[in-house]
Amino acid sequence: MSKRFVSIWLRYLATDWFSLHQPERKQHPFVLRSLSHGRMIVTAANAQAEQNGISKNRALADARALVPGLDVADDEPEKIQRVLAKLAEWCIRFTPCVALDPPDGLWLDVTGCAHLWGGEERYLNDIIHRISARGYQVCAAMADTPGAAWAVARYAAQPGVVPPQQHVQALLPLPPQALRLEPAITERLHKLGLHRIQQFINLPRASLRKRFGVPLLQQLDKATGQEWEILVPIRPIEPYQERLPCLEPIVTATGIEIALRQLLENLCGRLRQEQKGLRAAVFKGYRVDGKTEHISIATSRASRQGVHLFKLFELKIASMEPGMGIELFVLEAPVVEDLLPAQEKMWKASGGWDDERLAELVDRLATKVGSGVIHRYMPAEHHWPERSFAKAASLEEEPSMAWRTDVLRPLYLLPIPQRIEVTAPIPDYPPMLFRYREKVHKIVKADGPERIEQEWWLQQGQHRDYYRVEDEEGNRYWLFRLGHYHDKTFQWFLHGYFS
Repeated sequence: MSKRFVSIWLRYLATDWFSLHQPERKQHPFVLRSLSHGRMIVTAANAQAEQNGISKNRALADARALVPGLDVADDEPEKIQRVLAKLAEWCIRFTPCVALDPPDGLWLDVTGCAHLWGGEERYLNDIIHRISARGYQVCAAMADTPGAAWAVARYAAQPGVVPPQQHVQALLPLPPQALRLEPAITERLHKLGLHRIQQFINLPRASLRKRFGVPLLQQLDKATGQEWEILVPIRPIEPYQERLPCLEPIVTATGIEIALRQLLENLCGRLRQEQKGLRAAVFKGYRVDGKTEHISIATSRASRQGVHLFKLFELKIASMEPGMGIELFVLEAPVVEDLLPAQEKMWKASGGWDDERLAELVDRLATKVGSGVIHRYMPAEHHWPERSFAKAASLEEEPSMAWRTDVLRPLYLLPIPQRIEVTAPIPDYPPMLFRYREKVHKIVKADGPERIEQEWWLQQGQHRDYYRVEDEEGNRYWLFRLGHYHDKTFQWFLHGYFS
């Protein structure tokens, strides 16, 4: 499939934007001004001003002499560039690859997109019509290269769709300015009588390089496709993305569900072919009014089961507000992992961590109560209890060691040990009572000590002597003394609860 590009030229972008806020400015000459080298110049002029002989970079005093009572406003170039960026975001409904072409243009990589609109002519006309409906005057062209599309949009007598493989012929009758050359180069070409690209495109390259420099050849090669021109999209393109444009705006939850099922079917089919599975997905709806609605999900392990993924999305569909209607649906999978088909054993019942039903249950629970509530922990190679485990990234992660089963550990471990006051008959004996949060606990049973040394490779410090104790109410605790009993600076801490 040959590459296809669209160049959008918003010739009066700045003045159109000001006119959107004050519509009466569309009816008479209107310009923007800016200070340059100590004098006011015209930085942008609307169509009516141009018809009266006012052009960009003209002195404002001369412009006012041509049109008495000329409507003038201060230029705001930074704001206009933000407007251009917002228009670029809005154009993502036409293609995932939209790039800025400052100060008044956009580039679209539309390869493989036009068939969704019923052909290139209808596709380009829809782009022009929708941008015009937003209040901007627009010219646009489609060609095999960004440079050719740019040239045709701005200098062709009738901009439009250049048929595939015909972009060089479309360039021939255009002036040298269509190659995006520096003014000095175009002036030199015109002085030599080279007023059309066809007059120098076939001249010896050595002669062109000698007379006009390398930039002329580079721009000519970009326009003809001899040199690749890289477009930088405003958003990184997700490699796993499915798009579904709508003939009519969708305003119902049922319509949104149908679109989501279709996109999931397409995406999961592609993932299945490539032996991949998604760990995260985003479902977006581009509304007619320019706003975007989106919902997202995450899975505990790689999945390509469309039914399961739809159930996760289904819980959030109600939060999508279609407004006046959604005209484009996009499903993206920003996180994808390898998912090889596993051979099932006839003699082994399903279960354990490898059971897909467990992963699907975790996903549904996480979608309802939040992904930050459900965790899986794995053993870590540390002595101190609070360092002896770590959160697992997924259900498929394998532990590097086995859990210790030869020692008793509390059901609930405090993340930070809490200071307590302890009374013991002899410092090295188990405590008789301890005070925690203003409550005194009398100990009736105790077992210990279990010594756990400091991890010297991480930090220096004292050892811990742990005791399992039970108070008169039957509650069991895990206490430890930090430091040796001969050390007058030793302290006692509560670290966990057995029951």
